[in-house]
Amino acid sequence: MAYTRGNLAVQPKRKQEVNPLYREKTKVVTRRNVLPTQEKLSYMLTLGAFVLVAVALIWRYVHIYDLNMQAQKLDSNIAETQKQIATYQMEKQTLEQLVAEKAKKLGYVQPSEDSAIYVSANGKAADGNDN
Repeated sequence: MAYTRGNLAVQPKRKQEVNPLYREKTKVVTRRNVLPTQEKLSYMLTLGAFVLVAVALIWRYVHIYDLNMQAQKLDSNIAETQKQIATYQMEKQTLEQLVAEKAKKLGYVQPSEDSAIYVSANGKAADGNDN
């Protein structure tokens, strides 16, 4: 085979084109096949099932998120109340100590451990001496 690319001496002659009065145009028409109704219905049911499952999962995750938020709020409330309980217990201890000191200043005496205090039905206190 002869080398023809770039060498004009051996280039074959071109065919003469006849100029027609009209030019043929071809248009390719592609026709899509329509899906049968049963197949469409099965696709729609499958899509609906996927959507339902996705909605159910999302709802469950939202519910779990809400429960976690409630648990965190309860934990923070418990921590706050425990702090308040601790401060109230400290106040209680200081007040108990102040009561004994204040009673001594006012002249009250602490009873002995072996003495019993009797309370009558009319509400008056009576010790063992019947004063």
